[in-house]
Amino acid sequence: MTQDGTPLEGADADDIQIDLGAAEPSEVDDFDIDLGFGEPATASDDDVLANLVGAPEPEPEPEVSADTTAAEESLLEELHQRLRFQEGDWYVIHTYSGMENRVKQNLDSRVKTLGMEEHIFESIVPTEEVIEIRNGARKTVTRTVLPGYVLVRMDMNDESWGAVRHTPSVTGFVAHANAPVPLSLEEVEKMLAPAVLARAAAANSGPSARKKKVEVADFSVGDNVMVVQGPFAGVHASITEINANNQRIKALVEILGRETPVDLTFSQVQKD
Repeated sequence: MTQDGTPLEGADADDIQIDLGAAEPSEVDDFDIDLGFGEPATASDDDVLANLVGAPEPEPEPEVSADTTAAEESLLEELHQRLRFQEGDWYVIHTYSGMENRVKQNLDSRVKTLGMEEHIFESIVPTEEVIEIRNGARKTVTRTVLPGYVLVRMDMNDESWGAVRHTPSVTGFVAHANAPVPLSLEEVEKMLAPAVLARAAAANSGPSARKKKVEVADFSVGDNVMVVQGPFAGVHASITEINANNQRIKALVEILGRETPVDLTFSQVQKD
């Protein structure tokens, strides 16, 4: 088109191009947009195992009042003072396991028959109460502290030694170089304290401040078991640790081609 508005010859209106100039480079810095997806999740074998195994639930501790603790401490102090001023020394005699009470009865009768009351004062089979777990049920039972042994308080001389040694089912004294060795006061207290506290708790029908020993009759370390409940049902396991108080076991099972320790309850397993 000319300056006066006349179109140029041969020029088509559709062919007209308008030059807007070269585009200026943008000076705006690049920026990232975080859409919040994060890194892709990759679950490792350990994560899978952790989710399967889970964590053991702690067993709540029984509440024991301060009065109970004080009463038991008082009983132990009474035991200490009584033992401290008693005549004679405490000795340990051997017998056969399961024969402890029979030996005590035989010895007490023999002392009276022989008139040895001035030299042999008393015999005791130390006992304690334990919680036995059998077939998933908890039951309190009384057990001997020293299976196969009986305590005797006596003045040691030839006559008293002979009276004890020749009691039926007695196989000898606990001795050093053939000489009977008396127990220390602390050793005697340790053996007699469980029975004293158990009797007091039974008389008061209250909880003891001291935890009872828990024994498991159904399982032992090294046993092979079958998992019957939970994510590992149908898998064989080998017991490596037993927590009797919480009724749980640790066992090795094969998961993802390797032996892995898992935590299980007693109810989740049974012996093969």
